[in-house]
Amino acid sequence: MSERLRIASFNLENLDDKPGQQPDLAARIAVLRPQLERLRADVLCLQEVNGQTTGGHAPRRLSALDSLLDGTPYQQFERVVSEGVHHGPMDVHNLVILSRFNVLETRQYRNDLVEAPRFRPITAKPPIADPQPVAWDRPILYARLDAGGGQALDLFNVHYRAPLAAFIPGQKSHPFAWKTVSGWAEGYYLAAMKRSGQALETRLAMEDCFARDGEALICVAGDFNAGLDEMPLRIVVGAEDDTGSGDLAGHSLVPLELSLSADRRYSVIHHGKRQMLDHVLASRSLAGYFRGFEAHNEALGDEMAGYTNVAHSPSSYHAPVVAEFALPD
Repeated sequence: MSERLRIASFNLENLDDKPGQQPDLAARIAVLRPQLERLRADVLCLQEVNGQTTGGHAPRRLSALDSLLDGTPYQQFERVVSEGVHHGPMDVHNLVILSRFNVLETRQYRNDLVEAPRFRPITAKPPIADPQPVAWDRPILYARLDAGGGQALDLFNVHYRAPLAAFIPGQKSHPFAWKTVSGWAEGYYLAAMKRSGQALETRLAMEDCFARDGEALICVAGDFNAGLDEMPLRIVVGAEDDTGSGDLAGHSLVPLELSLSADRRYSVIHHGKRQMLDHVLASRSLAGYFRGFEAHNEALGDEMAGYTNVAHSPSSYHAPVVAEFALPD
C-alpha cells in the first residue's frame, strides 16, 4: 500500500476583501474555489494572500482566505503563514502552506542565511552617500511535515521577485516609466540581485536539510517568476550540468513539469508567449515516488491582454500546478 501525496501551488494574485474592491471577493471565490477543489491537494502552497486589519494593534487576519476555503477540505488543514516584522501576516503578498499532514516544524528565511548585500545606487537623484542593505522583497516559507511511515517532508513555498527593474530614487517619471536608460539598467541589476539572493537562500536552507538527512524528501514549490533556464531556477535546481560534478547529483532537484508535453507546459501567458513560471521541484529521493504532474491552464488568460481589455477580472493569471506522489506506508 502507498500514501497518496498531492503537492500543489497557486498564486491567487492579491486575494483580498477590501471594501469597494473590483472585482469583489464573492466574484473571485466563484472562480478560484473550483480551481482549488480540482487540485485535490494534500499540501497546498499559496502566494499573494493579503492580510486584513482587525482594528487596534491586533495582528492582521487572513479573512479573505478563510472565506475562500469555507466549505472545502482545506478549511480543516493545518496552516503555516509568513510573517512581517510585527509577527503577524503582512498587508499584501503573504505565503501560506495548507497541509493535511501534521506540521512538525516551521521557519521563514529572509536574509537569515544570506546577509542583505549592501549597495549604493550610482544613478540615484539626489546621490546617496552610503551603501544601503538590499533585503529580499518576500521571505521563503518552510515547513517540515509528517508524511507518515516515519518519513518527513521538507517543504519550501517561494515567491521570487519578478524580473522588473527595482526602484532607484529619482529615476522614474511615473510608476511604469524611467527617466534614463542607465537608471532602468541599474534597477534591473538590483532586481536580479534580489531574486538571485532569494534563490541562494533557498538553496542554502535545502543544504541544511540534506545535512540532516542525505536522502531528505525535499519539495520546493511556488511562483519563481522564472523559467528553468533563468538564474533563480538554476541556483535552486543545482543541475549536474552547472556544478560539473556527478558526486553532487544527489543534491540537485528535479523539475517535475518536464513530465508534461511541451505544448502543455505553461502556467502564465504573457503577450501571447506561454511561460512556465510556477514550479514544483523535488529532491531525487522524493522524485522516486513521483507519479504525475498537472498544469490547470485550460482557461488561462493572457495577463497583458487581460489587464488592458478585461474589466475587473476575478481570475488569477497564474495556472495552479500540482504534482502527485505515492509514498510508501
